[in-house]
Amino acid sequence: MSSLLENSAYNFIKTNPDLNKIIYLVTSGSRAYGTSIAESDTDLRGVLVEPKRYLLGLRSFEQFEDLPSDTVIYGLKKFASLLAKSNPNTIELLGVDEDCVVIISEQGELLRNNAELFLSKRVIGSFGNYALAQLRRLQNALYRDSFTEPQQREHLKMTLNAQMDHFKRTYTSFPDGSIEFSSDERGLLFDINLKQYPVADFVGIYSELTSIVKSYNKLNHRNNKKTEKQLYKHSMHLIRLLMTGTDILLGKGIVTRRKEKAEHSLLMDIRSGRVSFEEIFNLAGEFQNTFQDAAKSTKLPYEPDAEAIDRLLAEIYESES
Repeated sequence: MSSLLENSAYNFIKTNPDLNKIIYLVTSGSRAYGTSIAESDTDLRGVLVEPKRYLLGLRSFEQFEDLPSDTVIYGLKKFASLLAKSNPNTIELLGVDEDCVVIISEQGELLRNNAELFLSKRVIGSFGNYALAQLRRLQNALYRDSFTEPQQREHLKMTLNAQMDHFKRTYTSFPDGSIEFSSDERGLLFDINLKQYPVADFVGIYSELTSIVKSYNKLNHRNNKKTEKQLYKHSMHLIRLLMTGTDILLGKGIVTRRKEKAEHSLLMDIRSGRVSFEEIFNLAGEFQNTFQDAAKSTKLPYEPDAEAIDRLLAEIYESES
């Protein structure tokens, strides 16, 4: 057990009986990414084998959270489910460097050494969509205050039109120009020309467009505004997500810490504000293109091997019984 846990802030790990079987616990966030600064917090994330009463009884154990120390410990089933869905924040935990590992048992080693079982083309949606959402929030946060109302409408129009390529990849494709947005003094407008288009896919597109507009409008409130320092941090994570996702798609495994000198320097320059937001948007476009190229050529399976994951979980549970 790491000396980190000798800090009284983590006494709950020793005293809470639900946490007796932690098999894997690591430092996460900026310290795991190699992008921490002097004031960065220490976040802990991990997984445990659920006490038998939760596996056999009426209650279930999904996760434990200690807010003061920013610690989250998942039950094994919940953790495996998030991994299988290619959840970025969870996938990255299996790729942290050794110096980030606080607790690891034989079962934790087994989980970490079988990380490839959880990797699939779901990464395209999870990492790619997460990065796009980060980019959209960044653009909105930057432009909402400084733009006039017509400029705000124009920016939202551009944001919505930029989603068309994503929709064509995610849903049944449609010809260019089938959905177009415009704006005038009446507000934001749209034209749509789709024939024999699947209703289920259109509902998905409509839902995403609604989410974008709602997210944009929420930024009108003063207490939702972010400091420039926070925006640079979000920008860094946007680029880092695309780097990590691209590596996974190219079969390079989970590279949580960006140690390659040029990559690390770029991330730290972004975080420190030495890269303009205009340059960041251009970089995001370049990294998105690289990510999409990797998505087209990836040899990852469409879905993770559920039977193999079941066998892995059974082995871990049986070894703890």
